[in-house]
Amino acid sequence: MLHDPLVLILMYFIVPLWLIAGFADWLCHRASHIEKTAGVKESALHLLQFAEIGLGLLAALFLEINAGIIAFLIIVFFVHEATALWDVSYAVAERKVTPVEQHIHSFLEIIPMIAIICVSALHWDQFLALFGFGPENARFSLGWKTPPVPLSYVIALLICVLLLAVIPYAEELYRGVRARRSSVK
Repeated sequence: MLHDPLVLILMYFIVPLWLIAGFADWLCHRASHIEKTAGVKESALHLLQFAEIGLGLLAALFLEINAGIIAFLIIVFFVHEATALWDVSYAVAERKVTPVEQHIHSFLEIIPMIAIICVSALHWDQFLALFGFGPENARFSLGWKTPPVPLSYVIALLICVLLLAVIPYAEELYRGVRARRSSVK
């Protein structure tokens, strides 16, 4: 499976592009001084979106893909979209959201959908089975991916997630909390 072009596109193009878009979004927040405008609430919404999409990414990385996992990915996508709508609705009322940031948001919304489409194409019979079609019965069991994703890829990905998402967005929240405290004094 690791030699399938679609798997390689997912691993080495779609996921990195997604991380880069998330980091670019953080740069936009930093440039707009989010801590002085939308503050902690918007940063918390960003972390919530990160957690939502992170659950889907972890499931796809470590669990055997079947109808249940595909359904989970689809649900996570729609929950993430609802949170993104909440986030942007709040943000535009509190601060200027630039055209560049809006364009980056379009990447952050479409890339998860593209990833789900690729995963579904790779597991087409289970995708069809999810909706009652195709030659297979839908499977909803949880099991580890066999063979597993290479450990070197998982480690590199987790380091990139830490550097491009966890640390920047935690720093954003910290700046917001610090700004809130100094405005109360």
